[in-house]
This record gives sequence, structure tokens and C-alpha cells, in this order.
Amino acid sequence: MYRPVTGFLLSCAVAFAFAPIAFGQSAPTANRPAPRTPDGKPDLNGLWGPDRTFIYDIGSTLKKGETLPLQPWAEKVTKERMSNGDPEANCLPAGVPRMAPYPWKIVQQPKLVVLLFEGNIHTYRQIFMDGRGHPDDPDPTWYGHSIGKWEGDALVVDTIGFNDKFWFDFAGHPHTQKLHITERYRRPDYSHLDFEVGIDDPGAYTKPFTMYGHSPLLEDSEIMEYICNENNQDVGHIVGKDSRK
Repeated sequence: MYRPVTGFLLSCAVAFAFAPIAFGQSAPTANRPAPRTPDGKPDLNGLWGPDRTFIYDIGSTLKKGETLPLQPWAEKVTKERMSNGDPEANCLPAGVPRMAPYPWKIVQQPKLVVLLFEGNIHTYRQIFMDGRGHPDDPDPTWYGHSIGKWEGDALVVDTIGFNDKFWFDFAGHPHTQKLHITERYRRPDYSHLDFEVGIDDPGAYTKPFTMYGHSPLLEDSEIMEYICNENNQDVGHIVGKDSRK
């Protein structure tokens, strides 16, 4: 189950060249109903694969016919940004809701849900499920401050308190510290995770919009240690702008 990592861009290409059997996982042999926890809630625990539309260009996550409601300055910034300036390419966190082309894990407990990321940077998110609210003046961070609750079979996650450093995708779409994200996670069956991500950022977009994504369950595999800034030689070789969708 060895997954060699020889560089950020190369590993991206390898991951998707061999999809859907990337990451050394074996696909579920037969689908079945989603499991539930002892308290009756949907069980979201598991190792999940990324959705490529949350990697390259978030415009691809929208419903057919929709476009990103960028403010003029945000559109200009997106066009000007080159891939070698991407914080993720420089081994900084991806932020929310961007994904890296590596597995991620949900660890679900009654009062806390933790998201573990293999890469691009080996890190985590905490979602507090104990009824607390957001702090009045949160310190701006890469992943913000997240609180969650159940609405029927959907885990609803509300996050504020972001910094403005991360990019939404390889395309370079920006955001501001006014960013407010609402995520809804559902497990419709054993093998799949669906999620909707509501983006509300009046500093960079003319109106809120919703992104839609899906992750497959990865079985017989595990998160592996990946230290991005260990011998990272990619940035010096990145030229131009990534145009993948």
C-alpha cells in the first residue's frame, strides 16, 4: 500500500490518472444502507476520497448554468494569480472548502467531529457539536471556527473566523475575512458522502452561492504521513497558471 510522493504536481497527476482506484483503496464490493451510530445519527466515520471539482476550479461545483458571482476586483485577482504563488503549493493549509488530491478522514463523536487531512498539508479541522456558539471575536485562521448540529440526517457545519490567505482552488479564486461557510454532509448509502457548501462572502462575491460535491468511501486503506515541506522542490518549477477544471 505504498503511495510514493515525489512532488505536489506529480502526485496530483498520478492521483487522478489512476482514479477511481487511486490511493491504494479497494472500492466497496456492494453498496448497502448507510450505517448509524448507537444514538441513531448517520455514521459519517470513514476514509473518503476527494472531489476533483473542489481542487481545480470551484466554478465546476455549481449547478449547470450557474457562474461564480465574482466582484470585479476578485475576478481581476483570479486572472492575475499564477500557480507558483498558491499557498497550498507552498505547503500551507488548503483552507475551506478546498480539497487536496489525497484521502481525508472523518472521526465522529457525539460532541466533536474531526476531519483529518493527509495532504497537501498534514492537518485537521475540529467541528464542535456540544452546543457552543462562535466566539465573539475569533482569531482569523486557515480553517476558521466550526460548530455543528444535526438537522435530520444532515450534519450542518457553520464556520466563521477565516483569514484571507488561502485560495479556494488552483484557479486562484479569492475570499475575504467576511467569509461565512455553511456545509451540509449526508451519507445517502454506505459507499458515498454528499455535501453542499454555502459560500457567503460579501467582500469578494456579489451574492451567496452553493457548491455541490461527492466523496467515495475508500476501504482497505489508511491516511499516510505526508510532510509537504520535506524536500519540496515543486514551486521553483511551476510556470504559468493551472487551467484545469
